[in-house]
Amino acid sequence: MLTDLPNILTLLRIASIPVLVVLLSVHSPTANVIACVVYTAACITDYLDGALARRWHQLSELGRMMDPIADKLLVGSLLLALAGLTQLPVFSLYAGIIIMVREILVSGLREYMASQRETLPSTRLAKWKTGIQMVAIGFLIGGDGAAGMLGLSFLPASLIGGILLWFSVIPTVISGWGYLTAGLTRIMAGQTRKSSKISF
Repeated sequence: MLTDLPNILTLLRIASIPVLVVLLSVHSPTANVIACVVYTAACITDYLDGALARRWHQLSELGRMMDPIADKLLVGSLLLALAGLTQLPVFSLYAGIIIMVREILVSGLREYMASQRETLPSTRLAKWKTGIQMVAIGFLIGGDGAAGMLGLSFLPASLIGGILLWFSVIPTVISGWGYLTAGLTRIMAGQTRKSSKISF
């Protein structure tokens, strides 16, 4: 049900997006620190919603659908906001483009497979991909200003975030290719089965 706590946590993750975008638009170290706190809380809900759903036996198709959508909305929205605010260093704008293209392709593939009554389960590599992306975006949200405000001026937060975003491209592309090949294999197998039934 939508009112189950795991689903509420997922919805809160989505609700945090406009708050984060507004905070980023303020362009101040204080706002960036607050954005980091809100973002960290949103990332924690990504772990909690699944863990609680499994522990309380509240697994549902609604939750299974909403959880990856919430992740994609959070990552995609913040990448767009950071790009618009020119806060993506070391050419990591292009890493963001690769990430967005992959997410759109995989989402489209999942939608098509659902229409064919096929599924595309999430993989462990895809979860690692999401984790690295979230850590990278956390550093980019805080930036050097937030690091300095927290007494960590020696830490090149923006540079670390940009490098991590590029690093996340590796599992992003590999997992995306895995989804694509697995999806096409299942689709072709399904069409073969349908053809066999028609021939009889």
